[in-house]
Amino acid sequence: MLIGLTGGIASGKSTVSRMIKSLGLPVIDADVIAREVVEPGTECLKQIVSHFGSEVLDSDGVLKRKKLGEIIFSDQKKRDVLNQIVHPAVRKRMNEQKEHYLASGFQTIVYDIPLLYESNLFHLVEKVLLVYVDEDTQLFRLMERDNINKEAALSRILSQQALIDKKARADAIIDNGGSILETENQLHAILKNWDIPV
Repeated sequence: MLIGLTGGIASGKSTVSRMIKSLGLPVIDADVIAREVVEPGTECLKQIVSHFGSEVLDSDGVLKRKKLGEIIFSDQKKRDVLNQIVHPAVRKRMNEQKEHYLASGFQTIVYDIPLLYESNLFHLVEKVLLVYVDEDTQLFRLMERDNINKEAALSRILSQQALIDKKARADAIIDNGGSILETENQLHAILKNWDIPV
């Protein structure tokens, strides 16, 4: 079974991803791959520099992700350009990892895709597992985590589809508003319900 694990910024998806890995299930992490495909010397990075200029690179030729983030966060057209550069490379590498895990005999593979909804990647997975928190919790955690003010946190949250709107298309939902143990128990119950041995 191919499971799409998703959530929203500061929803706790990474925590659930770590729990899944600790159960021995392979996780293909779209964020990790997205960093790999823009490393120095890659075709993606060359295209990013040609579109956004060399100010998005540091003195070592490494992508300044924060600087690029500032450029694209408030500009949908620029965000679309970046996505058109990065997404195909990410999907190719994700598919390579999936084939590797299948060849290694794994029956269940989890795709950790933060923007599964926003990028409409439902075709990649059979089930969607959504990590959910209410808006106030999300805002508070993001301000705490990134040490940013309310305005900056809200603009990041609003650049994604609202978590409450994602519930309708999820096959299962983990409410991550409580303790770690409560989150873990929900995960175990969902995997059991889906007949996934762990």
